[in-house]
Parts: sequence; C-alpha cells; structure tokens
Amino acid sequence: MPDTLTVQNLYKIFGNAPEKALELAQEGLDKDEIFRRTKSLAAVNNVSFTVEEGEVFVVMGLSGSGKSTLIRCINRLFEPTSGKVLLGDTAVTAENLRQIRLHKMSMVFQHFALLPHRTVAENAEYGLKAQGVPPNERRERSLKALETVGLDAWADVYPSSLSGGMQQRVGLARALAVDPEILLMDEPFSALDPLIRRDMQDEMLRLQERLQTTVIFITHDLQEALKIGDRIAIMRNGSFVQIGTPEEIITEPADDYVYEFTRDVDRSRVLTFGTIMEDVETVSPDSPVPEVQTRFKTRPDLNTIFVVDPQGHPVGTIRKSDASKATAHETAGRIMNGNVLKIRTNRYIYKAFETIKDANMIAVVNRAGHLVGAVDPIAVFSHLKTPTIEDKATATDGRVLEYV
Repeated sequence: MPDTLTVQNLYKIFGNAPEKALELAQEGLDKDEIFRRTKSLAAVNNVSFTVEEGEVFVVMGLSGSGKSTLIRCINRLFEPTSGKVLLGDTAVTAENLRQIRLHKMSMVFQHFALLPHRTVAENAEYGLKAQGVPPNERRERSLKALETVGLDAWADVYPSSLSGGMQQRVGLARALAVDPEILLMDEPFSALDPLIRRDMQDEMLRLQERLQTTVIFITHDLQEALKIGDRIAIMRNGSFVQIGTPEEIITEPADDYVYEFTRDVDRSRVLTFGTIMEDVETVSPDSPVPEVQTRFKTRPDLNTIFVVDPQGHPVGTIRKSDASKATAHETAGRIMNGNVLKIRTNRYIYKAFETIKDANMIAVVNRAGHLVGAVDPIAVFSHLKTPTIEDKATATDGRVLEYV
C-alpha cells in the first residue's frame, strides 16, 4: 500500500552561517532579518505538511518564495538543514535515498531534462534501466508509459523532433514508467505556450483520474493551482501562509497576502454546487399534507421542501404557497412538482449557468444520486461576489483582516 508523505519542521539555509541562521529561524525571525544578521538565506523556514495517498498537493508562490527549494529537499537534491521527510514511518535519508528515488519517487522538471542523443523510448525507460530492469521489459514498460501520455507512435524518434508540449509529456512518461508512489513536479508546464500549457493541465487531470498517483506540484500560477490541486499551500518567504482546498483559499483567505492573490479569480470556475449548497428539509411521497405544513410553520425561513423516495433520491418539490392551499387528506406525492433540477456536488458553477437560469430550486446530489443539499439559484450570484476594498474577513486565528 502506498505511503503518505510527511514533511516535519523542514528548514533549508544557504550561506556561511547555517547554524546561526537556523537558530534565529527557530526563534521566529523572518527571512529578511535572518539575512541581515547572518548573510545566510532561510529558503525554507519551518515547513510542515502531509500529502495523502492519491492527492494532488500544490505549492504555489512567487519567484523566490522557496517552493522549488522545498521540492528539492523532499527528494534530497538539496540536503535539508533541519527537519524530516517521511514516507509512511520511514525517514528519507542519505542511506535509503537511492532506493527511494528508484522505486518510490520520481520527478518531472520544468525544462524537460531529456537526453537529446537518445530516442523518446530510451528517454522514457531511463529510470527502468537504472533499476536494472531487463531490456525487453524496459521497452514494454516505456511504450506503455508513452501510450499513457499519447506518444507511443513517437517512440523511436529523437526529442528534437517533438514540440515543447510533447517533450514535457516524454518527461512525464519517464516519471510514470517506474510506477512511482510519489510524483514531484517542479513547474512542469511553465516553459510552455499558454494553449499547450492548458492542454497539459487537462492531460494531467485525465491521467490523475485514472492513475491516482500522489503528486506534489510546484507552480507560480494561481489559476493552475486552483485547476489541478486537491489542496493548495501558499508559500511566502520560505514559509507556508495557508493550506486549504481551492474553495477554502478563495473564500477564506488567511491574510491580506492570500487575498491579493485571489481577488481577481473567477469564482464560478472554482466553487462547486457542493461548496455553496445549504441544508434541506425532506419528506417522503406518502407524508400527509399536515406534516408538510407543520414543517413550514416551524421553519419560517423555508420556502421549499424536497420530496425523496426511499433511496434518498429527490423526486419532487413542494413550495410553501402550494402546501398552504392543499387539503389535509392529500399527501406530499400528490401536491409536489415532479420537475426537479438535479446537479452533482462536484459541478462547477460556471458550467450550469444556462441550466439554472429558469429553475426554482436546485437539488444537489452526490454520485449515487442521493439528495445532500439544495441551492437557490438567486443565491448563486452572491457567492460569486469578490469582497470589495471595504470588506473584512475573519482569519483562521481570529484576527480581523482589512483587505486593502
């Protein structure tokens, strides 16, 4: 069973006084003050996090934030100054590093890092050769990895014959060929043209849906982070400012720095109906009308009740005005409106604008079709509003933030 990856109190200091700089960092001094006192750079400053099996964990930050140094500490291309990296309960150390790189952890680089004198297939099988895999098996597995990224037809040409996007897919195939538990990706698409970059993001999402590899993905692009990340860590001056889902990063920025990143984001492309749904009142089709009327009386704010079948699937809605006109001998199933708009929890808002424009109330359902919440179409647009300069939000630690 694949292991989780855990980083504990990781520091990386560059310079001639790492011990002193580490001491100051552990005392809580910031990057600039540490450099002023020691002329040493705290590139990674007390970073801790855990990545679960099958998760895409994105580290997002501007140039110089420490994100690329962090990923290189994880696979020990850079030796950490202090802290631990664990695969399950096993620490990644100099002693077991070779085996971990060969069998558990692969990396995809920003600038492809292909060998120009080797064919596409030979590049894809490079890690397998390092493992000592026999030539016939190497060829078979490299072709399978190339097929996964749509390049098996190009197996015997040289990288110079490929476009930038195709070369990056070769780099991805090389990483996937060894069947890694952890895939490290250091700004893998940033050198690509915008359209090719978008195609590669889509390709990665398709692959991830099928392979469920654990991924740590480095980027400076918030839109890219929001698109592919299950969780996102915002990094600044060597430290994590906030870790959260895309929805949490957008709707609950931890401070002004995160807010500045997110203020211009199209929320309809980040928020799902599962994010904005509210609790729902339900009755069964054979519930008597007096019971329905009582539900409305006990919830003055309630305007719609959903009717669900024994399996929990929504089959109709009852509006307060319709319930008040119904006679006592009738049932919910008799007075309900059977035209129910159902939308999955994971559907992005922007994909449903045309669908919801004439709806009265939206039934939000899970993958099995069970009713889990409801959304009033009129309320959708309030969730898309970006806070203005006068707006305030409460941070996770209780501070009141003013967005300026």
